[in-house]
Amino acid sequence: MAELSLDAYWRAPPIARTAATVTFGLSVAVHMGMLSGDFFIYDPQYVARIPPQIWRLVTCFLITFPNLGVLFDTFHMYMYMSQLEKGHPRLSRREDLVWYLTFVCGTILILNHLLGFGYGVMTQALLLAMAYTVTQEQRGQTTNYMFVSIPSQLVPFAMMAINLFFPGGIGIVFLQLQGLAAAHLYLFLTKIWPDVAGGRNWLETPAFIRSAVNGATPAPQPPAGGRGSDTTSAQSSGALRGPLPDSWRTRGPGHRLG
Repeated sequence: MAELSLDAYWRAPPIARTAATVTFGLSVAVHMGMLSGDFFIYDPQYVARIPPQIWRLVTCFLITFPNLGVLFDTFHMYMYMSQLEKGHPRLSRREDLVWYLTFVCGTILILNHLLGFGYGVMTQALLLAMAYTVTQEQRGQTTNYMFVSIPSQLVPFAMMAINLFFPGGIGIVFLQLQGLAAAHLYLFLTKIWPDVAGGRNWLETPAFIRSAVNGATPAPQPPAGGRGSDTTSAQSSGALRGPLPDSWRTRGPGHRLG
């Protein structure tokens, strides 16, 4: 049974699997007092200092709420990210998903500054953003949320509405709205503007992201004597692949129920 569970773990989408694992482990360590949460939350003063604590730009999106929040938030982190990684028409390549996460998280941080909210943990914003991106591709379908069947594209709004029934929920909604704005901006620039207005896609995945994710290296030019067939053969046999394993190549405070 343990071997089957481990095998299922390694067969899970790698980016979603890694994000969920780090989210669970870091959150448990912080909430149990093994690590100080102040070391991982977003604080621009520490990011701008020398040397900069740049890990905060990532870890602030990977800390859940305590108690059941650890389980529910980790589950939603994996669920939405895996749906993006496996089934989203514009994010099926790893480099595109990495660029999506970079853009959305960066936009959330910028909005956090511009609006002056000063949130230190952004996980709920990221979860809402991913839920919005996933469900916008499911228009016409229905989803069971809190035992109620609703149109899939309304799930992110239901996630925000449910927080209004809990103390401090309005603050959570403001945080989630940042994620909604970031995800909608991505949708507008990559789909609505190019497909509806006939404009260009302003968010094409940069080449450096593709190179970093795929470990791409320029293919050597064949010598003048002509050995292009050797290079072609090496490419087809996998000799010029990047450093990542083959398995990688074939492939967000709020209420957390639903």
